[in-house]
This record gives sequence, structure tokens and C-alpha cells, in this order.
Amino acid sequence: MTRSTRFSAGAISRARTTGFPRSRRALALPLGVAVASAVAFLPGPASARPAAVPDAPASVAASASSASSADAASMSYVVNVRPGKGTSARVKKAIARAGGDVVIAYDRIGVIVVHSANPDFAATIRAVKGVDSAGATRTAPLSAQSDDALDSEHTLTAAEVEAAAGKASAGQDELEPLQWDLPAMKADKAHKISLGSRKVTVAVLDSGVDDTHPDIAPNFDREASASCLNGVPVQKDNAWRPVAQESDHGMHVAGSIAAAKNGTGITGIAPGVKVASLKVAEPATGLYYTEAVVCGFVWAAEHGVDVTNNSYYTDPWLFNCTTDDDQKALVDAVGRAARYAERKGAVNVAAAGNARTDLAQDELVDKTSPNDTTPVTRTIKTKDCFDLPSQLPGVVTVSATGAKNIKASYSNYGQGVIDITAPGGDQTRYQAPEPPAVDGRILSTLPGGKFGYKGGTSMASPHAAGVVALLKSTHPHASPARLKALLYRQADAIACTDPYDIDADGKIDAVCEGGTEKNGFYGVGMADALDAVRK
Repeated sequence: MTRSTRFSAGAISRARTTGFPRSRRALALPLGVAVASAVAFLPGPASARPAAVPDAPASVAASASSASSADAASMSYVVNVRPGKGTSARVKKAIARAGGDVVIAYDRIGVIVVHSANPDFAATIRAVKGVDSAGATRTAPLSAQSDDALDSEHTLTAAEVEAAAGKASAGQDELEPLQWDLPAMKADKAHKISLGSRKVTVAVLDSGVDDTHPDIAPNFDREASASCLNGVPVQKDNAWRPVAQESDHGMHVAGSIAAAKNGTGITGIAPGVKVASLKVAEPATGLYYTEAVVCGFVWAAEHGVDVTNNSYYTDPWLFNCTTDDDQKALVDAVGRAARYAERKGAVNVAAAGNARTDLAQDELVDKTSPNDTTPVTRTIKTKDCFDLPSQLPGVVTVSATGAKNIKASYSNYGQGVIDITAPGGDQTRYQAPEPPAVDGRILSTLPGGKFGYKGGTSMASPHAAGVVALLKSTHPHASPARLKALLYRQADAIACTDPYDIDADGKIDAVCEGGTEKNGFYGVGMADALDAVRK
């Protein structure tokens, strides 16, 4: 496929959106109720201040704090230079002269994170010899953030847990009867052969993971976990965990990948592998900024991570256009970091988005960017504009199916865009599961030892990531390229759903292009967990 067609759409997951949310974050898909908003990103207290790290300057503790008075009017930037300390050292001096404060420098990939209150900083530093690109990572000052997110999930009640536990058969975890997604990928059969290797780690780049949860604790990889807020990796005080009232998105994702098969709760796709938390979503806003995403990929690369899951898009731009100086720098920075992770052995998996949009178009209209200040309507040429990280070369882009094994009502699609598909859930009235499952969404872990339902391509991506983890367990010496080739070759082909009238109102809701072997709805087909453990 060509880079110009690898495109993925999402949008701000905030209450101000109308109709269906243009986001890849989790969706509330209540039984018989139309989808109205995206995943919860609830306001919460700021995370603990990070201590300085070895490759950051002594000033990092002050400069990286979005709550500090010095940053009251500051903006955050990425400055991209030739990898290596020589060029970086020269550019750092120019950064200081231009009124910038280096937060951290990732010399291995040539990305420098900077805070500056100088409104001309980016233009000034772009003219410096050795600078490839530079741009603001956000449009709001570091201290000028707000949240208008809505709660959007269903947490299992004690009665629902008891009812499900009573239906579990021998060898099943107590809530496994509610997990229609496991047999959809033949994961239930795969688990009779292998649960995956504890030598394999999947990193969840997201809003944080509660490693005290009884279904996560047995498989949690503390050494590979960190908070990457503001672009600075921090492990102190369990910084990778979600704070009170923060989004539980990352926690739900983690459970789908590697919830332990321990007789209680749910079962992950790869319940024998390890899962790590790389916190990249800001607690107060739920936004995933470039500097945090770069940090997440670099940390994963350098801590032995085998798979990364990316159920988000990089804020504040839905599409980052290389024709814009600022956005070009963001494409450059995230691209360098993702490629570095793959070079170090990680397969990067990402969600395709929840806009129910055909992404294989020359132009699309973006009405939601930037999502940290006032959005403006703009027409996007897809050959120049990219969703990050799902549209980056080498990233596995995942669409979502429901319980009837057809494209979820919300899932983005597009011939040459979607690589593979996996269960993401749908409204139960559209795709009701077979009993004893009762809900068309995905059941997974929530903070505080709880469980709940969410739906979205955010839920599909970790299912595919779990299959990659099983493949890595089966083929421990396989390269990322080899693992992706196996993933695609073993997928169960799904022919186009034609006609596609998900709400049965007599109107076609989407058109699938392509053949049985590869098409715009399902890519090469459903990720196959059983083949992953035996071939």
C-alpha cells in the first residue's frame, strides 16, 4: 500500500462533538442506545512531579511542569536534528539564545523537547543550521487546558458478576462467558495450547494502568513501565498508574491484551505475556501530545518491549500536514520515535478510528482541529496529511468488528488503509452476541479491581496486539517484519459485507471495496489467535 492512502481519522473525544464522535478512543455503546460520545477523560489531580532523569538537564523538574508559574505563558515544542550528541549540543545553545528551555533531548533519534515563552521561537530555531524541523506540539499554553469530557462506560454490577460466574465452565475465568470476543478470534482454543510467554512484553501507550488490579498484577512489567507526561520518563511513585478520576481507557486496553487466566475476572488474548504501562495521556485533559508519545516509543524501544499498542491519535491535530511547518515537525518527531521502536524489535499496532469514514479518499474535511483551542474547518489532502501514529509506515492499522463478525457501525475503513481487523464491539441492537454473552461491547478490566464494557477501534487494536504477542511467544527470534508477515498471512479472510446496512433502515451505510483476501472493511481479515500459537 502507498503512504498516501494510509490514513486514519479520529477526532476530539469531547462533549462538544455532535452526532458520532470522530475518535479512536473507546465508545459508550449502551444496549439499544445510539452512541453519543467517546471515551471518558475525566478531570483529575496533576500527577506527581517527575524527578530529573539522566539524559535531561537539571532544570527538567521545573521546565517540564505544566503547573509551574514559569510555564504560565510557555508553549511546548519539538526540535528535530540529526541524531547524535554533536549536532544536538550545538542546537541546544541556539535554543537557549532563542529563549527556549530544553526539557529533554532524545539524542538517539535527534528529537529535543523544549518549552519557550518566545512567540517567535519556532521560526527562529528553524533557521539554525542542523535543525531539520521544529514546531509547537500544542496550540494552547501549557497552563491553559480544560476538560469537558463525558463518562462513557458500563461497569459490571455485583449481580452481573455473580450471574456470569455461575455460567463459567471448567477452565474458564469467572467472567469469560461474557467475552464473545475470545471465540471470535479463536483465542479460547489458543489458550488450550499456549497462554503466551512471560518473556514477551506489550506496552500500552495510553492513560495509565492500575497494576494492583488482580487480573493485571500477575503479568505487570514494572521495569518497562513509566509515565511520559511532558516528554520525560518517570518511574518514581508508580507514575504509570492513572490518578483518581482519570480516564480508565488504558486500563481497559491492558486487560484485553493480558488479563491473567487465574480463575477470576476476565481473560486476555495473551494471558501469559507481560503488559507494561507507558502513560502518555495528560490527566487533566486526556490529550496525547507529541512529546509524550515520542517518550513512550523511545522508552519502549530501550526497555525490551516486543509490541506497542496505540489506541489514540496524537493531539491536537486530527491530521498533521507536512505543508505546515509546525505539523511537519510533529510528523517527523513521532515518525522517528516509532521507527526507533521497530528497529529495536517492537511491532507497533494502532486503532483505525471511530468516524465511520472511508479513509481511502484524496480529500477529507477536518472540523475538529486543533482540539486544545478553537477548531477550524479545513480540507485535508491525504497525500500531505497524516494521522499519528496509525498512518506511519510499518504501523499495523486495525479496524473493528462486532459480535456478528461484521464491521462495527462506527469503525473507519478504506481499501489500502486497513491492515487487519479484530473485535471492537458494537451496539448490541446492531450486533448481539450469542448467549451466554449479553452485551455487544468488549468486557475488560477497570481500575480498582473492577470490570466494564467499552467499544471502539481502541478495543480492536489491543486484540490484534495480543495476537502479535502470541506470535512473538511462538517465534521468539522473529523480527517485527516477520511477525507482521505471519499476522497477515494467518488472518482469516472476511469478504466485503455487501450491502452494508448496519441499522437495517434500507439505506447503505458504507461501501466496501476490494476482494476476499484484502478489502477496505477488514484488510486481510480477522486476526487469528489459534494459528498464532501453533504455526
